Amino acid sequence: MSAQIIDGKAIALEVRAGVAEKVKSLKEKGVNPCLAVILVGQNPASVSYVTGKRKALAEAGMIDRSEDLPESTTEEELLSLIDKLNKDKSVHGILVQLPLPKHINEDKVIMAIDPSKDVDGFHPVSVGNMVIGRPGFLPCTPHGIIKLLNHMKIETSGKHAVVIGRSNIVGKPVSILLARKETNCTVTICHTGTKNMAEIVRQADIIIAASGHPHTVTADMVKEGAVVIDVGVNRIPDSTKKSGFRLIGDVDFDEIKDRASFITPVPGGVGPMTIAMLIYNTLESAERTLQK
Repeated sequence: MSAQIIDGKAIALEVRAGVAEKVKSLKEKGVNPCLAVILVGQNPASVSYVTGKRKALAEAGMIDRSEDLPESTTEEELLSLIDKLNKDKSVHGILVQLPLPKHINEDKVIMAIDPSKDVDGFHPVSVGNMVIGRPGFLPCTPHGIIKLLNHMKIETSGKHAVVIGRSNIVGKPVSILLARKETNCTVTICHTGTKNMAEIVRQADIIIAASGHPHTVTADMVKEGAVVIDVGVNRIPDSTKKSGFRLIGDVDFDEIKDRASFITPVPGGVGPMTIAMLIYNTLESAERTLQK
């Protein structure tokens, strides 16, 4: 068998088109959805992510209140800007691009964002709402993974999902979303302390690989017909590429695609969904101001 490739790019474009339609109708009601993306310094990966986010905002017809700050920006200056944006009623979402320069405390910055504008879904209030199933912003990458499964009509109820990785950004939240009643999976989390990982992963109906290491999942760890969602983005040297590197995920795609029923490629799988869900959350925030 050969796996069906999940085209995250196409699904993300559909989500983004749906958001753009709703933005038009909100504007007719006098609400202009607006996102402030704050970038501190010029980390090349961060610059690339932020460029993608700004492009998505423009395409959705949203207002872009981006702030590019120098590397030398103090923690106090950043917190003061966040406070100003929190108080600005025309701003619906605030996103501070991570990682931040070492002299700035990331936790402090995340805590400073008003939870009603936390479109990244990182604030403890957002995380708490997600855990107990109350309305709130879901973190973009985990939410995007659930959207992919739903879009492909992949049966999740009663299935055994194995999540590899326990980060606050992907591993932990996606485990919670998979275990929710509407998704209804039985969830196992594997991490660096897991002793018999291959054996556990082999039992999975759905594998979410978010370890941050290439080839964490090999073909012998995947049972026939499993669904494989690869969250990893790893740069490996490749002299045939203009950039000198190519991107691969956390799973051995070429070997696994002949065993799995569905698989996401890297790039073009989970990645595009992250930005799509960010503008989805910004729209949701703008709609809530209308309800208020």
